[in-house]
Amino acid sequence: MNSKQKTKMRIIQKYLLLFIGSIIAAVGLEIFLVPNNIIDGGIVGISIMASHLTKLPLSLFLVLLNLPFLYLGYKQIGKTFAISTLFSILSLSYWVSVFHPIPGLTQDLFLAAIFGGVLVGLGVGLIIRYGGSLDGTEIVAILLDKRSSFSVGEIVMFFNLFILSSAGLVFTWDKAMYSLVAYYVAYKVIDITIVGLDESKAAMIISEKPDEIADALMARLGRGVTYLNGTGGYKKENKQILYAVITRLEMAKLKAIVDEHDSGAFVTFNDVHEVMGGRFKKRNIH
Repeated sequence: MNSKQKTKMRIIQKYLLLFIGSIIAAVGLEIFLVPNNIIDGGIVGISIMASHLTKLPLSLFLVLLNLPFLYLGYKQIGKTFAISTLFSILSLSYWVSVFHPIPGLTQDLFLAAIFGGVLVGLGVGLIIRYGGSLDGTEIVAILLDKRSSFSVGEIVMFFNLFILSSAGLVFTWDKAMYSLVAYYVAYKVIDITIVGLDESKAAMIISEKPDEIADALMARLGRGVTYLNGTGGYKKENKQILYAVITRLEMAKLKAIVDEHDSGAFVTFNDVHEVMGGRFKKRNIH
């Protein structure tokens, strides 16, 4: 397969997953959250409240309210992002209208908040992971982040606290609190969907026996090891630092290998959200 065919397949895969993500999010909204007057955060939450107050279709507000933010995204972030976002929003709007006539699966507010949050989080997470967005407030947060001391996450949280509080005025305060539960669940599922359950770890090892540890890691874990040059801050001695990327499940094995060869070694672990290229592959632990 040549490079053009690979690029075409990646684009097809991307838009297929954006489409699937919009279907999953629509199920969470129309089968669990909307029938119970529970909202999500962001533009979706505003759209649910606007639909309830005006009796106009939710799908209409999902498109109309996102259009100004979509324009901002096109101007400030890029054409590819804007096209992916527009496709995701239109797909969500379509599937919301398809699922709207179907009655909700439960009238238990807690169950609706949990399952609705899981499905919306999974759908939105897929869309974000593959380059799109369903929430105009995220675009505003990215732009404000460049002009303020607040992070994107803090800005989004501020917007959502205001939106979720408004649900208490439009519906009831009980519904607002269940909306907060749904939002929290969705937020955690989005994080898991983007990062993955099998999050990798970057290990850095400072030892007096770097060669022995490196050989053992390559032989017993099957991992590539990179040597970095460093200088100790106290004695100003040159040291070789080992760097390796492993899976979360291999952490215990790496610790045992290091302890076996140098119990005084200094080891740190950092989260790695995505790995590309190199020789890194998921392996079974022996």
